[in-house]
Amino acid sequence: MNPQYEVYAIKYAHHERRAAENFLDGKGDPHDGPMPLDYFVWLIRGEGREIVVDTGFSAAMATKRGRKHLRCPTEGLRLLKTKPEEVRDVVITHLHYDHVGSFELFPAATFHLQDAEMRYATGRHMQEPQYGGAYEVEDVVGMVRRAYAGRVRFHEGDAELCPGVSLHLIGGHTMGLQVVRVDTRRGALVLASDASHFYANLEQARPFPIVWSVPDMVQGFRRLRELAESTGHIIPGHDPLVLERYPAPSPALAGIVARLD
Repeated sequence: MNPQYEVYAIKYAHHERRAAENFLDGKGDPHDGPMPLDYFVWLIRGEGREIVVDTGFSAAMATKRGRKHLRCPTEGLRLLKTKPEEVRDVVITHLHYDHVGSFELFPAATFHLQDAEMRYATGRHMQEPQYGGAYEVEDVVGMVRRAYAGRVRFHEGDAELCPGVSLHLIGGHTMGLQVVRVDTRRGALVLASDASHFYANLEQARPFPIVWSVPDMVQGFRRLRELAESTGHIIPGHDPLVLERYPAPSPALAGIVARLD
């Protein structure tokens, strides 16, 4: 039997936007109401391990990108008694600015990344704004430097990170997007990252507008369901409903951290 892990979603930033901006077809609800983005990093804990999934972005990047920065992602981790400087494994779901910024705050970590994502982020498609616009060149170059230093462990498709935690190539949103499947006390949970920004993207099979391959993204919705115990075990990457549907680990962390397991 695999270990059963604790899993936490930690909010660090926010962005107001409308529903029509969150679907490729440009249609939200009939009145196109507000549908904001929350930004999270995730913590997997158990069996003497602490695995961080994604590293967020800085206050300076929030200013550049017009986002509301609430706290450094590492501050959120410290609220759970995790010391970023001691974390040994960081999964980077993909190299967009909001998932790989602040990586330098994890000096002891090995970074887990898909081969396809590095190829994509350093290849010809980055010359096109619709593909390269969500990347920050210094983040990508920083990860290249860490690859040369032996600090990146590359994966080609699905892989086991450790017993009970596995990585799965989904693509769609980017060429090399990966999701994380975790065994928990309530069953197999999937951190979907940007394979589904919102519950609605998955439930309605309506892709988010930033997309490398629409067919891969739609197939990814099916793959998420195959990997998870149920649709209720799929955690979207940016949905504020996560903090409503899951409890805080303590009253003091309400609105900041949700315990997902």
